[in-house]
Amino acid sequence: MMKFANLSQIQKRLFAWGMSKANSIDSSAIALKNGTIYGTMAELKQSLLGSLQGKVLEIGPGAGANFSYYPKDIDWIGIEPNPFMHQYLEQEANLQGLKQITLYRGSSEQLPMPAHSIDSVVSTHVLCSVNNIEQTLQEIKRILKPGGSFIFLEHVAADCCTWNRRIQDTIEPVWKVMFDNCHPNRTTWIALENAGFQSVDYQEFTISFPIVSPHIAGVAKTSIAVS
Repeated sequence: MMKFANLSQIQKRLFAWGMSKANSIDSSAIALKNGTIYGTMAELKQSLLGSLQGKVLEIGPGAGANFSYYPKDIDWIGIEPNPFMHQYLEQEANLQGLKQITLYRGSSEQLPMPAHSIDSVVSTHVLCSVNNIEQTLQEIKRILKPGGSFIFLEHVAADCCTWNRRIQDTIEPVWKVMFDNCHPNRTTWIALENAGFQSVDYQEFTISFPIVSPHIAGVAKTSIAVS
């Protein structure tokens, strides 16, 4: 039993180290299906995150790859289950000039914030790996202020019966073990549309690596009135 525990700790440390080295940006162009073209993934992230204000909660922030896109004066809160990520998050926040950060070790299915207390929630490449996506989305709705925003950038399942989808379905059991519970074939857009947000607006795009393509990027809004 101890051997398995040690292996898990080593895997988490290596994953944290790898994520810290992956804070470089994909330089390929991003073309959304609505015709909008971004020169890089960085430009897309900047458009999603660059104007956020107030209290911003990011689930699964990894090693802080999004820090360079946030306004420097936000009150940033992170929920990161891997404790070995925390040192990299603190280093990256300091490097990018974020002054107000708070870190929690926990899961997205049970967020340690009161209802209607957060202006925006951010998830980039995280919903693929949460244990319960429906519960995660309900928690996000619960903590968002009336009219609050959930910003997401996620890889999702390919169209049914395509070769890419067959590959995703076949590789999923091994992929989850290798990549921290990542599901390459998760129909995340369906969960978002069924979660009960006031509105869900997103666009689809593809990247060159088929297993984690297509992607969706967009914003879900809560109702202005408190339910």
